[in-house]
Amino acid sequence: MLAAALVLLTAAPAAQAAGYRYWSFWDRDGKQWAYATQGPSTARPDDGDVQGFRFAVSADSKDDAAQPRGAADFAAICAKTPAEDGRKRIALVLDFGTPGDAPGGETPPKPRTACARVAEDATTAEALAAVAKPLRYDNNALLCAIDDYPKKGCGEQVSGDGRKDSTKPAAADKSGKDDDGGPSVGLIAGGAAVVLLGAAAIWQARRRRG
Repeated sequence: MLAAALVLLTAAPAAQAAGYRYWSFWDRDGKQWAYATQGPSTARPDDGDVQGFRFAVSADSKDDAAQPRGAADFAAICAKTPAEDGRKRIALVLDFGTPGDAPGGETPPKPRTACARVAEDATTAEALAAVAKPLRYDNNALLCAIDDYPKKGCGEQVSGDGRKDSTKPAAADKSGKDDDGGPSVGLIAGGAAVVLLGAAAIWQARRRRG
């Protein structure tokens, strides 16, 4: 009984594992995506490079971040954008994510590609601005929105299911239920604590009798 209570208590935090809702930035390395080692405001791609952006809920690490989906071939993406002297072409893959990744009340646009023809010394951010305005950044220069998506929010922390901001827990009413109809975390934790204390008391009593 004591072991079962401990399992209940230790399992609860795992179900609430947090992630982040944000735009990740990728370089195309041959036929694979590689998590970019620089931000778009400092990266300066070469003519013919392919880069990608993916909006998703994932942990703040390259190992967990979702990759852009769809075709990522420079020749196909830039086929209708001829080369020009003194300028370079960058193929961009823009993946706005799934409905499950979207903030509440928003619907992700369909993924698309674009060919940015920019100055030879242009950054990825400048290439992105040429084909996917409006962009939105926060005060720390974190990319928050591409093509005005999402309309609000920027790298916010969310619960493991990707639907609730873990920094803003749902308010519970006096019945012990939160606003989505399920039992509140406080109620579950309180019940588990009672079970644990009760089991400990029984164990102590049996030990004295023994």
